[in-house]
Amino acid sequence: MDGKKFIQVILPLPLAWEPYYAVPEGMDLAVGDRVKVHFARKPYSAVVSRCPVEPQTLIDKILPLDAPEAGLPAIAESEIAFWRQLAHYYLCSVGEVYKAAYPSMKIQSEETQVRKKARLEERIARLKEKMEKARREETRLRYQAELDALAHPEKARPEGLSHALSPAQKKALEGIHDGFRQGKTVLLDGVTGSGKTEIYLALAREVMDRGRSVLYLVPEIALSRQLEQRVGAAFPEVMVYHSGESPVRRREVADEVRRAAPSIVLGTRSALFLPHRNLGLIIVDEEHDSSYKQDSPAPRYHARETAIMLGILQGASVLLGSATPSLESLYNAEIGRFAKVDLKERYYSGNEAPLMVIDTVAERRKNGMAGSFSLKLLAEIRRTLDEGGQTILLRARRSYAPSVQCSACGHIRKCPHCNVSLSLHRNPDRLVCHYCGHTEPYDGLCPDCGEPLVPLGAGTQRIEEELAAIFPEARIARLDSDTPDKEEAGVIRAFAEGETDILIGTQMVTKGFDFSGLSLVAVLQADSILSQQDFRADERAIQLFEQFRGRSGRRGKPGLFIIQTREPSHHVFARLEGTDDSAQLLEERRQFGYPPYTRIVQLMLRDPNEKRVNYMAMELSRTLSSLLPEGCVIGPYAPAVDRIAEQYIRHIRLMLPRDRQLTSRKDAIAQSVAAFEKERKYNGHIALDVDPA
Repeated sequence: MDGKKFIQVILPLPLAWEPYYAVPEGMDLAVGDRVKVHFARKPYSAVVSRCPVEPQTLIDKILPLDAPEAGLPAIAESEIAFWRQLAHYYLCSVGEVYKAAYPSMKIQSEETQVRKKARLEERIARLKEKMEKARREETRLRYQAELDALAHPEKARPEGLSHALSPAQKKALEGIHDGFRQGKTVLLDGVTGSGKTEIYLALAREVMDRGRSVLYLVPEIALSRQLEQRVGAAFPEVMVYHSGESPVRRREVADEVRRAAPSIVLGTRSALFLPHRNLGLIIVDEEHDSSYKQDSPAPRYHARETAIMLGILQGASVLLGSATPSLESLYNAEIGRFAKVDLKERYYSGNEAPLMVIDTVAERRKNGMAGSFSLKLLAEIRRTLDEGGQTILLRARRSYAPSVQCSACGHIRKCPHCNVSLSLHRNPDRLVCHYCGHTEPYDGLCPDCGEPLVPLGAGTQRIEEELAAIFPEARIARLDSDTPDKEEAGVIRAFAEGETDILIGTQMVTKGFDFSGLSLVAVLQADSILSQQDFRADERAIQLFEQFRGRSGRRGKPGLFIIQTREPSHHVFARLEGTDDSAQLLEERRQFGYPPYTRIVQLMLRDPNEKRVNYMAMELSRTLSSLLPEGCVIGPYAPAVDRIAEQYIRHIRLMLPRDRQLTSRKDAIAQSVAAFEKERKYNGHIALDVDPA
């Protein structure tokens, strides 16, 4: 090779291989170094994955790399190992994981910081030079003050916990330590209000006192914003990491984590991709929450499983916490993979909020409804207002109305790019597609016949409007994905501080918030939650309702949980009245061959040509059927929304037995799909989703 050195790199692209590049003479590189390269005539920031390496391709075709990425921090080999493991499990490329860990905005922020650091160093050097040349003492002192101002302040040490652990909490903490000593992931099954957060903070203190770091994961940005104050009371140096933070702040957190000094990071699932060097504990709070699953793009990972992978690589303990654990986690505890610790006693005395199920069909027959509200619910809201308490109302649909229909011809306005109805939004009036974002003006008239359009159903905006008319004196707020990011924290803070009487929202209001004044929680049109076409529908409905129920009646105060439904006899409501039925749900899963007794790999085909996607889906299904045992391949079939953004969608579901051949079968599936794409020239149309939500 004439003394030439070659390397392989990871590019932020869905490549099944890692390209070779020639190293210019006199340049020293190591695994993890960042380099500038050209690939397919485009520039990229790449990571050296192997160095030196003997090329398994024609040397004459290997391009020289452009240059090192001067000043950008190297990627640790442990990070690259983590990426490889994640890519292998979720059947994607290492490049796609690299892109998730270091998106282009993050790299640009790093490059900006390198330039800022160079300018800062230049400024410090000039100040030092001026100080040495200064003749007057007051001038030297002024220069010294400027230098001091450029230095980083020291961080404060953690303060004590907000209150002492109860005997039940101490017992749970001992159980967690026992599980960690056995080298197991621990599942903390603690009822709402039992004080799981205080246990998390106690464990974090122990870990940081040993000189190691803590990663505290929550499912939603909104939840991290409330928890930041609570965790910050015990750990003033807590760092927050999620997509709502500025690129500069996220880069600062990454730099601090990379230093490997003891730290605590509170973040959403993306915080798993920080450059962890010294992790001692990973906490996954509300581990059951579906927000932990990344749907698109690849890697389509679940934060819970990914945290366990990271914990093994880092030698860190992993704690999963929930009041309504996922059936997957309960199964893992049952077979001994996890250690399970129960915490069934509330920190403040008191029972869970009693349940009242209101039959809206029966109420409407006897004139017991006023718009979206039963008179019974309105009476409870009035009583709560009179007693100075707070109310949260859950409506699982944002917008003013989920759809609009012509009063004369029956025409329903649909998105021109998706097979879904347009939702009506107010202020300003417009029709919006919640799938592709298409928006069009709304004049209230049918485009076919010119007659008036009638809003169907009620979303959070309409609920807010109705409620304001009924209780004009009440302070009402709304929290859903239409709430601007900059206002979200203010809405939560105002409710937490008692400045709001009634909060209306979508599922985000059911998360692990701690509102001391909340006494009434109610679900409107619960049937939209129960009607999901999925084998997890019952489990998720129970989790959602139980989590929401647990928001009320905290600190020993009585609470009330109301559900308005057209199906009061639905078995989910009976389960809410009874005892823990997770064993029954698991048995149902076992009988029908669903996870956790099997593993699912879902294939999603997207194509603007409907005939082609149907043909390709059938051909791919036949190919996979010849590869897998009988009964493993389900489909192809069209999902409920089978066209989004001009793309027709077809699914193929693979149900794989949990046996010793699972890993080899997953590898064979990935290879078979790659070969299918190549032979049919169908690249870019097929996505694989392991363990879909």
